[in-house]
Amino acid sequence: MRGVTDDGGYLLDNRQAEAGQRFDALAALFDAATFRHVEALGIAPGWRCWEVGAGGPSVPSWLAARVGPAGEVLATDIDVSWMPAGAGYTVRRHDVGAEPPPSTGFDLVHARLVLVHVPQRAEALAAMVSALRPGGWLLLEEADPALQPLACPDEHGPAQRLANKLKHAFRALMAERGVDLAYGRTLPRLLREAGLADVEADASFPITGPACVRLEEATVRQIRDRLLAAGLATAGEIDEHLANLATGTLDVATSPMVSAWGRRQHQT
Repeated sequence: MRGVTDDGGYLLDNRQAEAGQRFDALAALFDAATFRHVEALGIAPGWRCWEVGAGGPSVPSWLAARVGPAGEVLATDIDVSWMPAGAGYTVRRHDVGAEPPPSTGFDLVHARLVLVHVPQRAEALAAMVSALRPGGWLLLEEADPALQPLACPDEHGPAQRLANKLKHAFRALMAERGVDLAYGRTLPRLLREAGLADVEADASFPITGPACVRLEEATVRQIRDRLLAAGLATAGEIDEHLANLATGTLDVATSPMVSAWGRRQHQT
């Protein structure tokens, strides 16, 4: 997940080494749910798919295996450094909030943890809808930190209280930079308002496990300097939290991930 900074960059910079760790953790936490949704939408050989804001290779690689050589998978992001070329899909640098769709006539357009960080959310959503063929599916998956704002829902001791303090600080940084912390819950309504049919949604909420810890560790290391600069945490607090995570006994949760999907109606 990325967060827009006040200087036009990203709170979670893909150029940092921790970005790869975050992509791996997110894949471990959410790929199974993403793939389940795409399978339910009927992905088949020959489909054309646009993976928006792909970040890493796990989702476009899986899509490419499902659509086969007769299909097409286009993976785009503003930073494509974590996506290797020649893996059965095409990689292109693209800013979904500022540029027109790279192509049209897609059977599936999918974005995970993208729109919540894009300042031009409405324009980006409209672009993704316009890229669908009639009958094509849009699948959006976005976190909703405001639904569950705690890193440790079971706040039973000082380690958990510290984790929650740092999580509140992280979300304060995100909110200051235009991230909508309650965006996930709006997806069904937004898809209907965009004219899509057969809209449904569900949510995934991992609350503990090694991937949750890896995601938390990588995120804290990436935002360490910004937390310190903003006076939201001390170096001692950050080091203590990282040490607590390293024990493997801290039950840290992710934000709930809302998945919503809808189909572009056939023209009459």
